[in-house]
Amino acid sequence: MLNGRTVLERFPAGGPRGSWPAEEFAQARRLEGQHVDVVMDLSTDTFLVVVRELVE
Repeated sequence: MLNGRTVLERFPAGGPRGSWPAEEFAQARRLEGQHVDVVMDLSTDTFLVVVRELVE
């Protein structure tokens, strides 16, 4: 968990040129109906796919 959010997957920031693996993973989860966002963890230089916090 990161700040109360569930991390589904982590991706290194230095991916191959033209490749966006975190965004592709997130899009696949969105098509499954999950509410996710991609955020950057600067301390580890990774992109995190996290479950979006729903505000009620």
